[in-house]
Amino acid sequence: MKSIAAALIFFTRLPLWRIKAFNVPAEHFNRAINYWAVIGWLTAAVMAGVLWCAAQILPPSVAVVIAILSRVLLTGALHEDGLADFLDGFGGGTTTERTLRIMKDSHIGAYGVLGLIFYILILFTLLNSMSVGNACVAILIADPLCKLISSQITRFLTYARTEETSKARIVYTKATITALATSVVFGIAPLILLGKMPQVLIPTALAILTFLSLIFLMKKKINGYTGDCCGAMFLICELIFYLAYAAI
Repeated sequence: MKSIAAALIFFTRLPLWRIKAFNVPAEHFNRAINYWAVIGWLTAAVMAGVLWCAAQILPPSVAVVIAILSRVLLTGALHEDGLADFLDGFGGGTTTERTLRIMKDSHIGAYGVLGLIFYILILFTLLNSMSVGNACVAILIADPLCKLISSQITRFLTYARTEETSKARIVYTKATITALATSVVFGIAPLILLGKMPQVLIPTALAILTFLSLIFLMKKKINGYTGDCCGAMFLICELIFYLAYAAI
């Protein structure tokens, strides 16, 4: 429970640190990624709930924009910041050292700006192309599922920096059997509960394929991963899921 509390504090901007029960030891933050899928239930519920409620009184396109904004505000644009840094580093870095240096730079470059623009445009267009009900279902499934998939990055790669040079001063640890089981349950439960198993087999497979492709790229480029890579991994895998889901 302390590790889940740490994940809530780390992956959202809710002021939970003010509550005594959420004053968890620092070492639990190293395990936060192992419970990322659990946090996906919260972020997905907020985004889908905002979309559904806003669509009752506003045009669907406006509701989609507000829904996307709600998750960005809830997470403090943590994943979007990671995506921008990832694209800047992997787009402009010619060596491992230069790539890591660019990713740590707080200034955003052309790759990051253009990447975020195209990411938001594609995400908006995909969600807006679906009915409100289908879009809500897709969000409820894709968010925790893709966080489950992306959290397995620690099983394939080692951290590319040291804890001292990490921007967040956190180095994730591999999941225990209990943590992995919890993550799997929370990651796949929505697609089972919502009765969408047949429709999401291809989107899920493509999201996993995207994950493996990015793992190969990270291994080749920086011989590991960083926190920015985790955020980028999730958003890209989720976007691929939505692309396949919308196509089907």
